[in-house]
Amino acid sequence: MLNEVLRLHHESVVADAHNDLLMLVTRRPRSAWASYFRERWYPQLREGGVDVQVLPVYIDNEFRPEGALRETLRMIEAAQRIAEGNSDVVALCRTGAELDATLAAGRIALVLALEGCPQIDDDIELLQTMARLGVRIASFTHYGRTMLADGSAEDATGGRLTRAGADAVALLEQLGVLVDVSHVGRASVEHILELAARPIVATHSSAYAVHRHHRNLTDDQLRGIAATGGVIGVNFFAGFLTDEKPRIEHLVEHIAHIVDVAGEDHVGLGSDFIAEVLEEKVPPCDRPLILEGANTEILVPGLEGPVGLPLVTDALLRHGFSEPVIRKILGANFIRVLEGKTCNSTR
Repeated sequence: MLNEVLRLHHESVVADAHNDLLMLVTRRPRSAWASYFRERWYPQLREGGVDVQVLPVYIDNEFRPEGALRETLRMIEAAQRIAEGNSDVVALCRTGAELDATLAAGRIALVLALEGCPQIDDDIELLQTMARLGVRIASFTHYGRTMLADGSAEDATGGRLTRAGADAVALLEQLGVLVDVSHVGRASVEHILELAARPIVATHSSAYAVHRHHRNLTDDQLRGIAATGGVIGVNFFAGFLTDEKPRIEHLVEHIAHIVDVAGEDHVGLGSDFIAEVLEEKVPPCDRPLILEGANTEILVPGLEGPVGLPLVTDALLRHGFSEPVIRKILGANFIRVLEGKTCNSTR
């Protein structure tokens, strides 16, 4: 059975829509950015079978507001140096054609995303600058309020997109950059779905009906994303999956629910691996870090990092998913939207 799992996993295209590893890369000296990635992260990604890795650009509070744009440029430069210094094994992809060529060559495709837009504020023309620098996915906020939208922690306010946020949706669609609703508040998600003319994604969100946390998406939101032809990347973070002692079956429960509600063409993986980030960035005096009611040190056993991804394939097989559906969940669905292709359920 193990050999069968590994065969299916490594024959499939595996896309992870959210790994914050750039935050750790940029803590190293610039001269070590490429070598640190090769020594620390490339082996994990390769062992985990990752073929496409979305690299979010997340700006910590220490850089906001004045240093947000500068830190963004540093992180994008770090991604460029990773790609240039490891061109035999990875490539930074800006187009579907580049993605296809990278996968065909057996290299890992890296894709840049903005997580929240503190570097943009309401100067949405900077989104075009970000697109020119290679950004292919953008979300408008984290937990709080920005000049574009409200985050999910602001749900009680009922805030929709600002005028700048609505204009940003139109601009991103014009640029071919995917709008990401992970972290966006409920009313703002609904507003985005009203405006959307192209596929919308949630790079790292789970199902509210399975676990009632504001970071998760309601069934109506799941259906709305599917109606655009988009994809929901299921988050592995234990605090968004269950209040119980987490097991991989809790993750599969979220995946199965989203398949039931949104359809098999609209589910992917958005790991949100943060164990190494928090281990390095959070001092012992601040541990355990409680984030929106969740203990960040409680993890799904085996899914602390990319190496554990074959366990997901095993769990999906044991749940009864067919191989074609598993291949869609592991990466084919996200590849489709990154390439700008549609599916039968696109409105």
